[in-house]
Amino acid sequence: MRDLGAGFTYLLKGQRWVAAHGKQYGFGLLPGLMTLVLYMAALVGLALWGEDAVTWATPFADNWSSPWPALFRGFLTAVLFALALLLAVLTFTAVTLLIGQPFYENLSEKVDRDVDPNGTAPASGLPLWRELWISARDSLRIVVRALLWGVLLFALGFIPLVGQTVVPVIGFFVTGFFLTEELTAVALQRRGVELRARLTLLRSRKTLVWGFGTPLGLAFLVPFVAVFLMPGAVAGATLLARELLGEETEEGDDDTADDPEPEDVTQRSWR
Repeated sequence: MRDLGAGFTYLLKGQRWVAAHGKQYGFGLLPGLMTLVLYMAALVGLALWGEDAVTWATPFADNWSSPWPALFRGFLTAVLFALALLLAVLTFTAVTLLIGQPFYENLSEKVDRDVDPNGTAPASGLPLWRELWISARDSLRIVVRALLWGVLLFALGFIPLVGQTVVPVIGFFVTGFFLTEELTAVALQRRGVELRARLTLLRSRKTLVWGFGTPLGLAFLVPFVAVFLMPGAVAGATLLARELLGEETEEGDDDTADDPEPEDVTQRSWR
């Protein structure tokens, strides 16, 4: 329980950090806004044509007596939309981080410099294209794992009582774990920590990870909230990564709130 509270504290610290560093927050909003537009379009399309797709996929129900075809297909449509919403939450972070790689890398480095006793930040030394490739590859692996969990939880959802009570709770904790993995990857990848090692590290402190990621996953279910929380989530995940690695951290100095200037993002992007 103590680690759960500590994880949530890192989430709050990240939001406070970006609130004090206005330029970083502003640039960090752009990738989330672009991703939100893409996801909203997909969900609206599913809402409009999901029932038609379910009807097409269940021709065997045409011969059932009324009202069973409508009830059955209505249930499947609702489940399909709920699953799509869960997958949107699971993948939103991965897609946003991929789109906003230069911005979030810059933000994470600034957090490291701000809280490091020596004022330094680890750097991968890799060109941008290589970092994007590694990020996309690892994100795809995480999405596959998340999809497998989603399918499993979807199947368990048909178990009476348990499927409507226990399974959703498990789903939120699973979502929180994968969200935290994606967010901490920004800082851990710069430190050369590979995906397998990252997962091992996160599993060693699961309650800390759940305390950070589960409330964030719940918040991401609220429309538009994910966009505004993403910059702070990246900042908080950087602080969380330092905790997981046992790195010394001290409070940052808000006098440097608006550094680095926007030009640093451009220079970082083309290094």
